[in-house]
Amino acid sequence: MATLILNPKAQFLLGASLEVLHFESKEWLSAIAFWKDEIKFFDTLIKQKESSKKGNADFVSMLKNLDKIHLNLFEDLEDSILEHEHLLSKIERAEKGVSDFDYREKHQQLKNRITVFETDFKTFKSIVFNYVKQL
Repeated sequence: MATLILNPKAQFLLGASLEVLHFESKEWLSAIAFWKDEIKFFDTLIKQKESSKKGNADFVSMLKNLDKIHLNLFEDLEDSILEHEHLLSKIERAEKGVSDFDYREKHQQLKNRITVFETDFKTFKSIVFNYVKQL
């Protein structure tokens, strides 16, 4: 019986060179920087709409709290990726106690976190857009 690969790209990338994985980590950092800008935009948008038309205060409060949560998650993800990149530099210097396998395993874990976060963030953005449209 054949095994179904849920994400063939992920499987392919984990077998890729460390340079390719490093490049993907850099892409993640770039995406996080963009998401941080989006959060600032949403905050400004909500404040502008709020001042022009009073909406549901509880909902606005929830959106603001979600902004803070996302910013904390961005920082945590960013720190994890930078730590991951530090591990790569140790591998390149052939330091004892680190291995290519450890790096690849951690890379897969980060990839999974980014994927879940990206899905959740898209849902959050949809909620914000729908809220702003109703004001």
